[in-house]
Amino acid sequence: MVRVAFASSDRVRVDQHFGAAESFAVYEVAQDKATLVAVGDFNREAMDGNEDKLAAKVDFLESCAAVYVLAIGASAIRQLLAKGIQPVRITEHDDVEELLDDIVLALNQGGVPWIERALAARARSRSDQRFARMEEDGWEGSGG
Repeated sequence: MVRVAFASSDRVRVDQHFGAAESFAVYEVAQDKATLVAVGDFNREAMDGNEDKLAAKVDFLESCAAVYVLAIGASAIRQLLAKGIQPVRITEHDDVEELLDDIVLALNQGGVPWIERALAARARSRSDQRFARMEEDGWEGSGG
């Protein structure tokens, strides 16, 4: 399962530039369905000159593996990648439902690098958590 966000004013089409986006729809996507789990609304911002506007958006998207946008600047790309979020720029106002269908297909068939990285990171995180719980319970591995 992966979380994916879409810069969308109407939750139907990806139609916003990341920096000026007024709304993000976040979906949890599994191998058989996609579920809307959050919507983030932001104030209208000027496209240039206010780098602070990016931090709140990046923080809101922190649990996401990717964010689909109509356009995005270099500073936003750097900030997203630093948090492990893959920006996906589309070339026209793509339909959110069609993109979700593509993601479901990719989860089932593989071959999409950002999805593969997200799934691998999630598996590592689960493993790390399991070992941390074992350590808390007093387990100690043998020196071999």
